[in-house]
Amino acid sequence: MSSWPRRVIVGRMQTPTPPALHVAVILDGNGRWATTRGLPRSAGHKQGMRAVRRLVRAASTLEIEVLTLYAFSSDNWQRPPGEVSCLMRILDEFLRRESAQCVKNGVRVSVIGRRDRLPPLLVSGIRAIESATAGARRLHVRLAIDYSGRDAIWYAAECAIRSGQSSREHFAWAVRSGRGEPAHVPDVDLLIRTGGERRLSDFLLWELAYAELYFTDVLWPDFGREDLASALAWFRTRERRYGRLPAASPPDLGVHADERMELPLGVR
Repeated sequence: MSSWPRRVIVGRMQTPTPPALHVAVILDGNGRWATTRGLPRSAGHKQGMRAVRRLVRAASTLEIEVLTLYAFSSDNWQRPPGEVSCLMRILDEFLRRESAQCVKNGVRVSVIGRRDRLPPLLVSGIRAIESATAGARRLHVRLAIDYSGRDAIWYAAECAIRSGQSSREHFAWAVRSGRGEPAHVPDVDLLIRTGGERRLSDFLLWELAYAELYFTDVLWPDFGREDLASALAWFRTRERRYGRLPAASPPDLGVHADERMELPLGVR
């Protein structure tokens, strides 16, 4: 699927539509959602997966080409074993239940992150949904499970050393594969973090270089289509310059050759 602007024909006029986007989301607030309601944290994680289902369905109807979701970080292994086991079961159930629906709706699913530490049953579920949805083209959903941005960069460096290929393009490809199924995806355009925190938490450090960052206090289980639409509306107001000057900036007239900058003593 191309990220170039598509055109909608209205009468004899061709109106460009906004380019398809890569949106990444840090799913934060499941535990707080549960504890504020007097529920076990597992209830928050289950509700959080329902929010994932809502978001995927909403994204497939909006100008989103790639949706990367931070489901389980490498640092999350430090949580209590019971909570980790619960998360693994919930992820496995989600993948197996959603596979047929994803195929029907043209949603490709792939997973980035380490797999050697995941339960064998979950790894089997990952392989099954990746195989079943490999031909889908409407939306690409990437789940980051046992993922670390720093580890992804380190892994890419190791690949470059072993292969002897030192090009920027090859390195970027290795970073994006994230120790999972290699995927040719664009850099992130918009990062959304729910739950009120204002940090990246080791997520897609290479791909977020020029992303717009959107933080919301909405806890992840409560995040829905309207919240996603609000984030996209905010994104559309941003001017992305990539180091260039704003479009309306006056031309740089430069400095005349006979004009010298006065420098402090000791600097000349």
